[in-house]
Amino acid sequence: MTDLPTRITIHEEGPREGFQIEPGPISTADKVRFCEALAETGLHDVQCVSFVDARRVPGMADAVEVAQAIRQKPDVHYSAIALNLRGYERAITTPLHITGHMQMSTSNTFSIRNTNKDNAETLIEQRRQLEFFRTHGIPVESAIVMTCFGCNFEGAIAPETVRDCVGSLLALAEEFDIKLDRVRLADTVGWGSPAGIQRVVGMVRDKWPDLKLALHLHDTRGTGIANVLMGLQMGIDSFDSSCAGLGGCPFAGHAGAAGNICTEDLVFMCEEMGIETGINLDALIDCARMAENIVGHPLPGKIMHGGSLSKYRQAGAHA
Repeated sequence: MTDLPTRITIHEEGPREGFQIEPGPISTADKVRFCEALAETGLHDVQCVSFVDARRVPGMADAVEVAQAIRQKPDVHYSAIALNLRGYERAITTPLHITGHMQMSTSNTFSIRNTNKDNAETLIEQRRQLEFFRTHGIPVESAIVMTCFGCNFEGAIAPETVRDCVGSLLALAEEFDIKLDRVRLADTVGWGSPAGIQRVVGMVRDKWPDLKLALHLHDTRGTGIANVLMGLQMGIDSFDSSCAGLGGCPFAGHAGAAGNICTEDLVFMCEEMGIETGINLDALIDCARMAENIVGHPLPGKIMHGGSLSKYRQAGAHA
């Protein structure tokens, strides 16, 4: 099936997923500066921090300070994530746009590594969180299924397992009278391939043809942008990405799992295909270069080094 969208939505995760995995300390001021610069590019959704145990993720120890310091634009959604009630209790004290989300992993082992809970315990925790969201008037907009395409601990993941996890989350949402905006399918540790995207998305679509899906992809083995293309061809119009290719999961069991799909590379490909993003690519490239300066080592983005084609097209038009 080929059903290219005319426009996509990008959920920028660089400040959160990117900085959480960096080994060196990153100043609060640099984190704030990066979030504010991203908000000037046309991005409307920037995930700034995570409210997690600083002993496990020391790069997020200053999450509250970052959240309080960002000068927010009214048309940008400045978001965060938390993995438990303690995290959400901290999150709602900040000026960030806090929304609830539901989550599950296809891999029990990864779930334990990530949250210290297996899938059965996760569902119990999810119910507690949903009660918290309801009590505090926090909207629940999306759900995510992690390790949809493979797991470094449990190996290959059957598409049927992904389908069943989606079903569990949808049943839980129905139990709490929640209408999810979409469900994210996450290639958490970078096993995905175009064929895998096609199989898993197809399996979920066969069961719920009207369910809106998003993809959270990593570029661990260089297939990230090809996986995006397959998703686009299957009509998916929402993607998580990280400026400059920042990011990765610190609990993936593989140091090479770092690297979400790169936002500016995604924007370039889509714009070249006639798919609108609403993002100023040159401004985004400046952000990518800023990110590389902040972390102090090369980052994997391609367009940040090659540049956009705008100046070359302008030169050709005046030749």
